[in-house]
Amino acid sequence: MPGGGGGDNPFAALFGSMGSNDLGAAFQQLGQMLSFDGGPVNWDMAKQIARQTVSQGTSDGTKDQSVGAAERAAVEEAVRLADLWLDDATSLPSGAGSVVAWSRAEWVEATLPVWKDLVDPVAERVGTAMGQVLPEEMQAMAGPLLGVMRSMGGAMFGTQIGQAVGQLAGEVVGSTDIGLPLGPAGKAALLPLNIEVFGKDLGVPKDEVRLYLALREAAHQRLFAHVPWLRSHLFGAVEGYARGIKVDTSKLEDAVGNLDPSNPEQLQEALQSGMFQPQDTPEQKAALARLETALALVEGWVDAVVHAAAKPRLGSADALRETLRRRRASGGPAEQTFATLIGLELRPRRLRDAARLWASLADARGVDGRDGLWAHPDMLPTARDLDDPDGFVHREQLDFSELDKMLGEAASGKGPDLEKKDRPEDTDADPGKKDGPEDSDGSGGSGDDEDRGSGA
Repeated sequence: MPGGGGGDNPFAALFGSMGSNDLGAAFQQLGQMLSFDGGPVNWDMAKQIARQTVSQGTSDGTKDQSVGAAERAAVEEAVRLADLWLDDATSLPSGAGSVVAWSRAEWVEATLPVWKDLVDPVAERVGTAMGQVLPEEMQAMAGPLLGVMRSMGGAMFGTQIGQAVGQLAGEVVGSTDIGLPLGPAGKAALLPLNIEVFGKDLGVPKDEVRLYLALREAAHQRLFAHVPWLRSHLFGAVEGYARGIKVDTSKLEDAVGNLDPSNPEQLQEALQSGMFQPQDTPEQKAALARLETALALVEGWVDAVVHAAAKPRLGSADALRETLRRRRASGGPAEQTFATLIGLELRPRRLRDAARLWASLADARGVDGRDGLWAHPDMLPTARDLDDPDGFVHREQLDFSELDKMLGEAASGKGPDLEKKDRPEDTDADPGKKDGPEDSDGSGGSGDDEDRGSGA
């Protein structure tokens, strides 16, 4: 963690570099931290720590800097050209209503709202557990203490999340690197400084590196813009996984019972020690399989579409593709921090399998037939289909001419309900559950061992 002692202690992260003249301001800030009552994570602190982490620079000595006019113009031109190339590779139209070139600090500001959606469900479980470590008869008497504990828990999480987001800002090259739409909808974003660092030792011209990364960003934007259920599907999968996370209350009890108010890093160490242990249940395995499959399908589609667009035009397409695949498979320090903190790895373990399946679909059914599968989550390949891509590609019962007819009727408000026709056994089901992550992966818990064991 950057920042020396601040990596383990939010107090040191905030006040470690202050002199005696700043002591009054430091205690005022401490009071604000302990009086925080705005949710399971102190996001004001997270933003402050993220900014500090960015300002310290990355381990290679690179410091953040404002984006100049020339860099901004180069990014805009790269995304414009990328969108032209993608028109030949996918039936989904452009999804980038605007193009921006961000500094690392601007990336932090733009993406924090989405990190809040991702992290709050897990942090809420920890906050609840912190209030339950005392016997019930003591909780009423310890009300003020519990409030302080919750505030400290929010501060601890805020510190960790802030440092991880700040670190990630030094690694990402756009707004969709982890397969989730982190930025504002319809806004394609690239980070010129990080693109320069990424391409430094690749032996590939800078313009080609920028253009290839613009292709990936623009492809993600098309998918998220024109598959309206996809964002909620992905975030629902993350929330489903979070609901199954088991908080190790015995570790938390030890941490709280031995807590020294003058040594708050004890609780911080507990947060870093793996209190969040996935339950070994079929439901939890199914949630993990759904999440990993969803991420693999998104990243695999982008990989296949970008390769189809870049291969005939860029001599470096194969090398850049392999470099990015390995980068996604290994993850950086910030992604590993999130894995430790919330027990979740946002990596597409089966990216290569998914990319092969999407490419085979394009060969067998054409671009329209491949992209038409994004019309509904129930039509997407499952984890089992990634094991047997040929079986999925050539499945005879999928009549795409009939599907096109039904989609047209549904769009015009005529004809039978598409979901009911596809799934007659669900006619009495709650329609609000059809787009949930539970319906997207018919494999349930099966295929999970293969998912978790396969490298991307």
